[in-house]
Amino acid sequence: MNLFLDALAWLTDPANWTGPGGIPTRVLQHLVITFAAVAAAAVVALPTGVLIGHTRKGAGVVGAIAGAARAIPTLGLLTLLGLALGIGLEAPLLALIVLAVPSVLAGAYAGVQNVSTDTTGAAKAIGMSPRQVVFQVEIPLAAPVIIGGLRAATLQVVATATLAAYTADFGLGRYLFAGLKSRDYAEMLAGALLVAVLALVLELLFAAAQRRAAGRIAATARPDDAVAPPDSPQEKELV
Repeated sequence: MNLFLDALAWLTDPANWTGPGGIPTRVLQHLVITFAAVAAAAVVALPTGVLIGHTRKGAGVVGAIAGAARAIPTLGLLTLLGLALGIGLEAPLLALIVLAVPSVLAGAYAGVQNVSTDTTGAAKAIGMSPRQVVFQVEIPLAAPVIIGGLRAATLQVVATATLAAYTADFGLGRYLFAGLKSRDYAEMLAGALLVAVLALVLELLFAAAQRRAAGRIAATARPDDAVAPPDSPQEKELV
C-alpha cells in the first residue's frame, strides 16, 4: 500500500511534469515510437494481407509469418539488434515493427477473406473492376476486422515500447529502467501505471473506431453482406 502511495506522490510531484524528462515529454515520445512502428508495419502488412485475402491464396504464408514473428522473444531481438546497430532508436523501432506485423497482416487477411463471395460476385456482375472490388467493396466491409488488427498491434507495441529505453533515453520505459537502477520502486510503479493508462486510452479509442466502422456496415449493407464477426474462430486463430 505504501508503494502505491509513493507512486501516487511521484506522479503528483510537479517536478516530474517539467523538463526534457517530464511525464508529458515521455508520453509523447512513447506515442511517437508506438505509432511509427505500427505505421511502418501497416505499410508492409496491410497491402500484403489485403492481396492474400482477395486472391484467397497464401493463407499458409500468413499463418507461418504470424507464428514465426510471435515466437521471437522481443527482448532477445532488441538485444541482438542493439549489438548490431548500437545505442539509439533504430534497434527498438525495428523490433517493434517485427512485433506489429503479425496482427496487422492477419487482420487485413481475415477481414478481406471473410467478405461474402456473393457480395464480391455481385460487384463484378455490375461491371466493377478487380481494383474497384477491392477498394470499394472488400476493404470497406473488412474495415472492422482490419481496425481490430491495428488495435491488437498497437496495444502490443505500446506495452513493449518500454523496452526502447533499453538502448535509448526515450519513452516511458525510462522511468522503469531508471527506477530499477536506483531502486526507486515508486518511480518504476509510476512508469508502469502511465503505460497502463496510455494503453487503456488507446484501447478505448480503437474500440470506438471499430464499433463505428461496424455500425456503418450494419446501416448500409444487407445482413448477408456483413463480414464475419470479429470473434469468429478463424479470426481468433489469425489475429
